[in-house]
Amino acid sequence: MKDIKTLKELKTSGYQPKSIKDELRDNLIENIKNKVTTFEGIHGYENTVIPELERAILSRHNINLLGLRGQAKTRLARMMVKLLDEYIPVVEGSEINDDPLQPMSRYAKELIDEKGDDTPITWLHRDERFAEKLATPDVTVADIIGDVDPIKAANLKLSYADDRVIHFGMIPRANRCIFVINELPDLQARIQVALFNILQEGDIQIRGFKLRLPLDMQFVFTANPEDYTNRGSIVTPLKDRIGSQILTHYPATVDIARTITSQEANLDERQADSVYVPDLAKDLLEQISFEARESEYVDVKSGVSARMSITAFQNLLSTAERRALVAGDTNTSVRLSDFIGIIPAITGKVELVYEGEQEGADFVANTLIENAIKTLFPKYFPKIEKLEKQGEETPYDTLISWFFNGDGFELLDDFNDTTYKAKLDEVTPLDALIADNQPDIDPKDVYFEKEFILWGLTQFNKLSKYRFSEGLQFKDPYGSYINGL
Repeated sequence: MKDIKTLKELKTSGYQPKSIKDELRDNLIENIKNKVTTFEGIHGYENTVIPELERAILSRHNINLLGLRGQAKTRLARMMVKLLDEYIPVVEGSEINDDPLQPMSRYAKELIDEKGDDTPITWLHRDERFAEKLATPDVTVADIIGDVDPIKAANLKLSYADDRVIHFGMIPRANRCIFVINELPDLQARIQVALFNILQEGDIQIRGFKLRLPLDMQFVFTANPEDYTNRGSIVTPLKDRIGSQILTHYPATVDIARTITSQEANLDERQADSVYVPDLAKDLLEQISFEARESEYVDVKSGVSARMSITAFQNLLSTAERRALVAGDTNTSVRLSDFIGIIPAITGKVELVYEGEQEGADFVANTLIENAIKTLFPKYFPKIEKLEKQGEETPYDTLISWFFNGDGFELLDDFNDTTYKAKLDEVTPLDALIADNQPDIDPKDVYFEKEFILWGLTQFNKLSKYRFSEGLQFKDPYGSYINGL
């Protein structure tokens, strides 16, 4: 079809005009029949958001994706482009992508009247059929719909009453395309009102012109429920004209969150090769986001974006990489103490409530890390009960006695890998705990889990942990007091 250059050739080819919503519907039907994944790379929505989105497309609806930040709303909209036909014919030179067999603009109609079957045709690829606008306070009706262009009127010596003086905005120029408006509630109410006719009747109104352009559009809006109360809202008549409102959500499990983070992290290949990340470290990193979404210090209404885990993962590897470079190690493995390097990624991504502001962003970030350790600890090692019977033996007695009889144990940040491992090997009861509870552990993960046990015991008040400028110190919480007596 791309070889067709004139209107006559297009007519004889058997081409039939099709609306964009029919394109999306027909191609989705083919994908479903052939078991082709349309929204590839979107994880955790297989049984929730994607079926609802596909139903909306089959219904030929305009769509509003409603959800907190970092829930892949814009990505879903962009991926709908894959459901369009690969190429569509356009009248050459048309500002609004006129279909040669169904011209709308004055330009296209006059060109076809003048040249007839010799009217030149161009082909528009589906990747060029996507337009996106972020709703900001400076957006005007002229930007998105159009206005009178006085310079065009002067150059062409036209009266302002002539429709050729109109300069089309983003929406008419996106005719036969997917048009996305991000953060719809932030759009001023008067701008939202200007969309009424476009969504319902498909026509546009510019100044005083009697202009009717039955635009062929697929609208996708995104909105954050926080916006409904804090900054703006979607006006009711506009909501009424949006066919389907689909609720997005955060990953339901740590495994799904890990998959997303791994996919989106975009690591430097050299960094990925030189820094090993234990499985437990990956789970812990994702658990921090889950803790943040439940934290009393974090504004739940604002949400905790999936971008927090992604940037935290990048920071975690960079922390380990920098430590290895300073110590002269060629390769290294992530340590639990490296998690101090993800604090900037956390503090920059969470919105704190009043209590969180009072405690401070660093305190909240450290609390989230510690809570994540406390949550995961019973999944890997025997549960520590809050209330234990006096004299009852526990799997941790030997380890706690080791600390009780010692003077403390220090892990410095600048230890090279050899020293770090040798230091942890000094705490001999750790080997038995791992052998008993994690017999199939990857040998490369052993030292991370040894450190994890120490951090976990501090969260259950079996050990105490002190942070100083050069590293960490672990001690028995009562030993020094008793020995001092």
